Amino acid sequence: MNPLSNAGVFLVSTLFGLYILAIMLRLILQIVRADFYNPISRFIVKITNPPLKPLRRFIPGFAGIDMSSVFVMLVLQTLEIFIITLMRNFPTPDILGLFLYSTVELVTLGFYVFLFSIFIMALLSWINPGQYNPVNNLLHQITEPVLRPARKILPPMSGMDLSPMLAMVGLWLIKLLLLDPLGHWAEGMMYPTAQVIMN
Repeated sequence: MNPLSNAGVFLVSTLFGLYILAIMLRLILQIVRADFYNPISRFIVKITNPPLKPLRRFIPGFAGIDMSSVFVMLVLQTLEIFIITLMRNFPTPDILGLFLYSTVELVTLGFYVFLFSIFIMALLSWINPGQYNPVNNLLHQITEPVLRPARKILPPMSGMDLSPMLAMVGLWLIKLLLLDPLGHWAEGMMYPTAQVIMN
């Protein structure tokens, strides 16, 4: 690929990726019932409302999950991969494989959100323990559903809470043992006649 094509791929990946991340964060905040009066939550809601508000009239929620968010993320992720495929002169992807690969990519993104949220929260707790700010509050609300079961397995010892480390190891193992193989399988379905590495 020439430098111009590389720059184009980078731009597409960045723009699509950031907006998909914003919608993913909104979906996770809804699932964990986070504080939507938090200024960060308000910002996420504001930038993701344009595509989601109209769709909610036609796409109902399911089991507490905003399916309009899932739909928009899936469409954007599929479109991003398809555009990058064209820009890189890859073979035309199989539609079913493209859909499955996009789904795995979104689930992996959700895992990364929890993984990095736990890491950042643990880091902040060591740097500024006990300090309240909107970021700390939001990170706590996002990570608590993952850390709560981890604390039952590994309760605090001598004042040290090692549950974040256990949770991160568990999430990473799930990614390695489940999501990575699913991603390779879906990638193979996308390009059944050629070996192509997306990442």
